[in-house]
Amino acid sequence: MNSIGLRVTLWGLSGDVERTKAMNAKELRDKTPDQLREELANLKKESFNLRFQQATGQLENAARIKVARRNAARVLTVLNEKAASAAASE
Repeated sequence: MNSIGLRVTLWGLSGDVERTKAMNAKELRDKTPDQLREELANLKKESFNLRFQQATGQLENAARIKVARRNAARVLTVLNEKAASAAASE
């Protein structure tokens, strides 16, 4: 008998892997621009550290790089929205 197998792979769900939560844009909009700049600086540091770990072969979860980059982009988007709304209201 021939059977067709189905393989399902769950990425990053092992118990020992640290998970990074994706940020919610709604939560970011509630923050002040100073808080957003601080968050952006932290995300850029995290991104640098993750790239460094990848270069040295110590990175266990490569998906964290993508999450950190996207979170930084979310913060920048909200910062730009706040700047545009402030400029429009003047």
